[in-house]
Formats: sequence, C-alpha cells, structure tokens
Amino acid sequence: MHELAIVQDLVALCEKNAKQNNAKEIELVEIKVGRLSGVEPHYLQSCYDVFKEGTMCANAELKIHLQEIVVKCEKCDFEDILEKNHFVCPKCGSSSLEVIDGEELYLMRLTMK
Repeated sequence: MHELAIVQDLVALCEKNAKQNNAKEIELVEIKVGRLSGVEPHYLQSCYDVFKEGTMCANAELKIHLQEIVVKCEKCDFEDILEKNHFVCPKCGSSSLEVIDGEELYLMRLTMK
C-alpha cells in the first residue's frame, strides 16, 4: 500500500509549509487525485486518519477532489472527459489521445492558523 508513503510525504510537506508561514496548526488539507494516478482515495483517507495523529495536521480535515481523465485527440482536436478507461476518441475513433489531466496527485490548498 503506497498510500502510506504518500501520506507521510504529504504531511511532511504540509508541516514544512506551515512552519515557513509561522502557523501553529493546519485546519484543512485539500488535494486533487487523478483517476489515473494509481492512488486509491479511500486508502489515502484511512492512512491520513491514522498518520496525522501527533502532527500539525492532527485536527485537519483531508478534502479529496477526484480528477476525471481529460483527454485531447491528436487527430481531430476533440477535448473532453473520458468517462471510461476506453482510450478511443468518441468523435473520430482515433486512439491517438493525449491525457491532459487526471494522472497526478496535487496539494491544492492548506488552511492554517
């Protein structure tokens, strides 16, 4: 379960940012998790709930925004959300798709005090 390692790095990053901004506590951690990131949001949440104890994130809510897969067809320039993991352009049938969003995990916002 690599979600634990991700949570450890996430909490460390949050604490680093909090210290740089002279914050005493983190209240909210917002992240964006892409459907193709390989991260399971429910496992991430479970790991966070356990690992945050004793850190500056101890009372912080983890808000996870799931990012859909956004693709662009290199043949017809069609751009949209890919509903299923079927990498074929719904407009022209080409399999030459570029993934524009939905592969990453980003720290989007920290609320600190």
